[in-house]
Amino acid sequence: MPRLALALAYWLHMAATVVWIGGLTFQAIVLAPMLQTSPDLFERIRRRFEPLAWLSLAVLIATGLTQMSANPNYTGLLSISNRWSSAILAKHLVIGLMLTLASLQTWWLQPRLARLLLVAARSGGEPAEAAALRRRQLRWLQFQAFLSIIVLGLTAVARSA
Repeated sequence: MPRLALALAYWLHMAATVVWIGGLTFQAIVLAPMLQTSPDLFERIRRRFEPLAWLSLAVLIATGLTQMSANPNYTGLLSISNRWSSAILAKHLVIGLMLTLASLQTWWLQPRLARLLLVAARSGGEPAEAAALRRRQLRWLQFQAFLSIIVLGLTAVARSA
């Protein structure tokens, strides 16, 4: 692979990592307290971040595959023959869990919460189920931020191998 293409893949991978993990961490630490007091603002920020997060994930997958195939430690799909491949496999399993949570949030939790809040706006009161979904949203967000720290640690292990 040409050096320039690999350098571009590294750069895009790092930029996408900053957007995705930085956005998750910002939401979990800075915006999380606003979830209960200003749910409307939190929701507007979340909606604006969500497309960037999914774009970042697509970039991470494409550039990650490029980097992996160019790495001399790569010996084949699901070939766990060294410390690097063990760390990369663990990293991808954690990312898979994060993707599962993000998918559930995007296509199950958020639409359900939006419907409940629409009904609440019409009736003048918020149902208990909406509060429970907000708590779940917060827990999932914080868990994803925690998992992102593990992903960064596993990346460091792989790079040091």
